[in-house]
Amino acid sequence: MSHRSFSVLKRVITHHPNSSHLLSSQRSVTYMPRPGDGAPRPVTLIPGDGIGPLVTGAVEQVMEAMHAPVHFEKYEVHGNMKQVPQEVLDSIRKNKVCLKGGLRTPVGGGVSSLNVQLRKELDLYASLVNCFNLPGLPTRHENVDIVVIRENTEGEYSGLEHEVVPGVVESLKVITKFCSERIAKYAFEYAYINSRKKVTAVHKANIMKLADGLFLESCREVATKYPGIKFNEIIVDNCCMQLVSKPEQFDVMVTPNLYGNLVANTAAGIAGGTGVMPGGNVGADYAVFEQGASAGNVGNTNLVEQKRANPIALLLSSAMMLRHLQFPSFADRRATKFVGQLSSLAARELMFFFFTSPRAVKMARGIESLARRARAVHKSDFNEPSGQANEPPGPFDIPTFSGTSFFPRNLLYTRYHESD
Repeated sequence: MSHRSFSVLKRVITHHPNSSHLLSSQRSVTYMPRPGDGAPRPVTLIPGDGIGPLVTGAVEQVMEAMHAPVHFEKYEVHGNMKQVPQEVLDSIRKNKVCLKGGLRTPVGGGVSSLNVQLRKELDLYASLVNCFNLPGLPTRHENVDIVVIRENTEGEYSGLEHEVVPGVVESLKVITKFCSERIAKYAFEYAYINSRKKVTAVHKANIMKLADGLFLESCREVATKYPGIKFNEIIVDNCCMQLVSKPEQFDVMVTPNLYGNLVANTAAGIAGGTGVMPGGNVGADYAVFEQGASAGNVGNTNLVEQKRANPIALLLSSAMMLRHLQFPSFADRRATKFVGQLSSLAARELMFFFFTSPRAVKMARGIESLARRARAVHKSDFNEPSGQANEPPGPFDIPTFSGTSFFPRNLLYTRYHESD
């Protein structure tokens, strides 16, 4: 009966004088929301130290003005604590997502880094920093679009140090095949999904033949499973020289822990500075979003005293967070582009007196107005009734920022499990 009804309907549409209009107005993919889709999501918020409360405050203002479907559970965590409070870890495990300002790590002494603790406790094995030229922000190099993917849980950051005898300290660098293969697969999967052409493995296997040799061997093995993606390998010291002389040659870079920190901060400085580069840390179950590269500005007392800092990096990281939470609406994308334009203006002229001046309110209202207009355009594009709420994109409509989808695991989940 249903087949016959469909045939009759098809004949009616085919012979209808406006059949071409009727057919063209239909969406090719129908979005079927999951139960609870669109409901506001709780997000753990850690303002952190230094400029952290300033930039996270800016994000809260913008999120409120945009009526973003998230609400924050705020916790006070500081770098001089001995460990991350258990209630904070429980909140992140419950919410699955965290937005974090910088945490200052004491130099020397016996206090371990809370940033490292957080990554290990939640197994946030992949750090991703996207370093790219922002329109209107002049830099020495053009056409820079580098994605640094860094192994986050081992290497020199394992924290295995001890004093053998007075005056002699031994520090262990741990590299495992499991973690090396895992980060290599993540990098190649990321490149495949985002139509990136090349993955470069950064190493020092000419000196550390066993440790870095194992990392490089793992990358080579994974590369054979992705014949459509060019694989390159480069020694870390040569990599730094090539970065500052010709950064546009790099695409996706996969690195062990320490090298990734150095390469990401170098690339961020080349592309416009640490204050405008977004980033995030992702694991199998949890994700923490923060400023992509934080060298030098988290504990900058001058910025804190003047209440003057750059919120763009964390604003763009929060846009990554919204996509990770499957809120990639047209309005969010347009607001993100607005933030990208705002970054160049503020970097040149305002130096981001964003937090204490009335300009912050004006900016937030501007984003709110832009979001309303974008939603109206979004509705008209799909012939939606004017009173209908934002409709998420179809299951294969993967939204991007600067042509980039940031977290391949979650995109794969969306792609393959939308019908579950």
